[in-house]
Amino acid sequence: MPTVAEQLRHAREAKKLTVDQVADLTKIRTDHVRALEEGDFGAFSATVYIRGSVKLYAGLLKLDAAPLLAALNAELKATERFSEPPPLVETKKTFVDTLILVLAKLNWKMGFVGIIAMVAIMVLIIFFWAWRHHKGGDPLKNLPPAVYQPGNSGDTLPLPKH
Repeated sequence: MPTVAEQLRHAREAKKLTVDQVADLTKIRTDHVRALEEGDFGAFSATVYIRGSVKLYAGLLKLDAAPLLAALNAELKATERFSEPPPLVETKKTFVDTLILVLAKLNWKMGFVGIIAMVAIMVLIIFFWAWRHHKGGDPLKNLPPAVYQPGNSGDTLPLPKH
């Protein structure tokens, strides 16, 4: 059975299309079209781009995409680079990664209500403490000793005029 690359190239040649025409019609880069026809999948960074390009290319050439993609999957499994999907998680998590994950899992509506309740409780505690502190103190306790001045010191206010 011919490879995917051979099927694509033979179908393109049967339609009398050039690589540049295929690239213009499919919006696939010219070097990627050539790589698909040569079976050089290393030109692509991920299998999703290979599959999408083959599907688009097969649609242009009026080929049945399902068997072509099945053959492509078999060919990709035979390669070392594309035999397994890339890992979804990098090597190790840092403290920041863990913190962001925990914050992302929080229910922010409940957290917001909780924060408001905590702030309200703190305000009430501070208010109660200030009220008790103010109420318990004697306002005359810290006054300096008074100096007696006679009632008629000569400094009086003028009487209002009627």
